[in-house]
Amino acid sequence: MQKAPRRVVVTGMGALTPIGLSVDEFWEGMLSSTSGAATIQSFDPSELRTRFACELNGFEAEDHLDRKAARRMDPFCQYAMVAADQAVDDAGLDPETMPQAEKDRTAVIFGSGIGGIHVFREQAKAFDEHGERHVSPFFIPMLIPDIAAGRIAIRYGFRGPNYAIVSACATGNNNIGDAYKLIRDGNVDAALTGGTEACIDPLGIAGFSSMRALSSRNDDPAHASRPFDAHRDGFVMGDGAGALFLEELEHAKARGATIYAEITGLGMSADAHHLTAPDPEGGGVQLALNSALENAQLNADDIDYINTHGTSTPLGDVAETKAVKAVFGDHAYAMNLSSTKSMTGHLLGAAGAVEAIATILALRNDVVPPTINFEEADPECDLNYTFNEPQERPVHAALSNAFGFGGHNTSLAFQKYDGS
Repeated sequence: MQKAPRRVVVTGMGALTPIGLSVDEFWEGMLSSTSGAATIQSFDPSELRTRFACELNGFEAEDHLDRKAARRMDPFCQYAMVAADQAVDDAGLDPETMPQAEKDRTAVIFGSGIGGIHVFREQAKAFDEHGERHVSPFFIPMLIPDIAAGRIAIRYGFRGPNYAIVSACATGNNNIGDAYKLIRDGNVDAALTGGTEACIDPLGIAGFSSMRALSSRNDDPAHASRPFDAHRDGFVMGDGAGALFLEELEHAKARGATIYAEITGLGMSADAHHLTAPDPEGGGVQLALNSALENAQLNADDIDYINTHGTSTPLGDVAETKAVKAVFGDHAYAMNLSSTKSMTGHLLGAAGAVEAIATILALRNDVVPPTINFEEADPECDLNYTFNEPQERPVHAALSNAFGFGGHNTSLAFQKYDGS
């Protein structure tokens, strides 16, 4: 006899974002309609076409991590470790006193879209200039995208399933989705999950810029990320990490954990259309949205809010809008939508995880974060995108979208936990 799916709840969160280095600061930044974009300070960008990004201002790895350990991590891994620490602390856990049996039933599913691009550029230069003897023995362990999951597990002694899903800018959602499924299906009782990225690097900026994917508003970085605005011209790169601690509902209740929200569904699909451009009609996105609703056993008119992928690209924002209208019909105009990338920039592999946290906070506080920098309407983007200011409204059920190069589409369904 098949067992009923188990319920999965969020009991801990951690966030490093360009508008706040904790969940509380991130929420305050969103409510203040803050832009994290500015001219790049971490290196000289003067030779680049795009010279601005959303950096983690004020972050110092050695404020949070052992100095020696921090030096053996690429920034993407540093960010993951700090966000994971925040989530574990927020969940009220003490890994030192957790029984090993519980640790053995705790997974770590944590990904990065690109991994260690900083160390890759540095070590490639060392090899080209000085040869093999100057390549660090830590090069590969610092480079590979799965190393954050491995290091987090080592730190806490969590011996459940441990891996990283890499699906470009859908990475965060895919990792959360797999953690959700592992708990739902009874493979584990808890999971530390999320996404991380550190691509504000000369090579990273140059790569995306050469594709003409980035905004080129060097004269006005703070207003460059403008999803759904008629004059959007590309996304703004951002660094950061988001971490969630998930638990089976009864497991969380038994230890008296604070429950922020319930994850009730996951939808995934492929565009099967183009390496980087979206399906113009949003066909693959429609499949993911419908799958998320079906998986969560929700009707279209149950959804109050969608945290959109909304990257501020000319094609992507229109395709997502078309998909939402196709799936939700008239209800598309009754919902609130927003793109928090207007404030944080695009965090690539971390985007889904950070935006899942934004979605959970909207549910918990009945406030929809805004899409800032709106000036002129695009006739093809005619929904309520919560422009420029947050909006108070009841939020009982919400979706968080994340899509990636290669045509990867994901949508996570969250609901307000009702105490039952």
